[in-house]
Amino acid sequence: MTTKFGQENRWVVGMFAAPGLFLFAVFILLPLLLAAGATFTDHRLISPEPTRFIGLDNYTRLLSARVIVLDVRHSAGEQAEGAPTWRQVRAARPELSAYRPAFQVDFGSKRYVLAASDPLFYRSLINTFLFALLVLPLQCGAALGLAILVNQKLRGRIFFRTVYFAPVVTSMVVASIVWSFLLNTDRGLINELLRVVLRNPDVGPDWLGDPVLALPAIALMSAWQGAGFQMLIFLAGLQSISPEQYEAATLMGANAWQRFVHVTLPGLRNTIIFVLVSTTLLAFGLFTQVDVMTQGGPLDATTTVVFHAVRKAFAEQDIGYGSTITLVFFMIVLGFSLLQRTLTAKGAAR
Repeated sequence: MTTKFGQENRWVVGMFAAPGLFLFAVFILLPLLLAAGATFTDHRLISPEPTRFIGLDNYTRLLSARVIVLDVRHSAGEQAEGAPTWRQVRAARPELSAYRPAFQVDFGSKRYVLAASDPLFYRSLINTFLFALLVLPLQCGAALGLAILVNQKLRGRIFFRTVYFAPVVTSMVVASIVWSFLLNTDRGLINELLRVVLRNPDVGPDWLGDPVLALPAIALMSAWQGAGFQMLIFLAGLQSISPEQYEAATLMGANAWQRFVHVTLPGLRNTIIFVLVSTTLLAFGLFTQVDVMTQGGPLDATTTVVFHAVRKAFAEQDIGYGSTITLVFFMIVLGFSLLQRTLTAKGAAR
């Protein structure tokens, strides 16, 4: 009887899981396998030439990189006069003809240059991680603060929950266009407010045209757009904490900050882990904001790996190489997410 009941349970579980597994196989697993197969070919969208198998050439093109050490010349006054130009370096070392500089750092009398066959991939990889580092504390911190605010027993809290969540259901394209107007150098609302407050008609940075400010500006916009979703998750976590714990902490003389540190944060441990991991994964997928607001500029300061892959695959029609970028980045993100989850779980368990 028990065996028959167990078999029936397995059939029921299988029937409920079948639609989800089918959708996963069709829309996730199958495209992943097709992309993995395309990485070994020179497949293009429109080409009179047939697709050829090229082995690991796409991976070699993407991952080939070397660190070059150059001597920085100094004058008598110990002023750095510079190092040889990259053209001079390639002329002296023909084996570097296929490489271009991605980054360079001066340290003492040496200049260390990271040269790669696709330097934009390494620059976009750094930009993607920088964006994640910027947006993670902004979005998660704002979401936790809003959740604590709307969790208070105040009049109108339902209205404010709706207002704070509204950007989440707004199209990212629409939000990006609106923020492009807000961040406009000449007529943007943000710069106009700065000019009024500072009483200086010439003040106002070029938010999206400055290589230093463009990525933080996009991170600020992204945190504003996505904080409402994490707010709801934190709100659910806050409402699962027993009020008796706060009452006990209050009777023991704990102030508001001590209650937050010793009651709220431990009670949100699993929620915080989920929010951190999910927000990081969403940050790594940055594309729409860059495509609408900066197109990867200025000077590739906002080019991300996803934007680079899409541009290679569709704008330049190199499907094989774009698939290679995507697959390599998928493995990087997977490894980083597993590491982040492990470290966060260990830290929360202490």
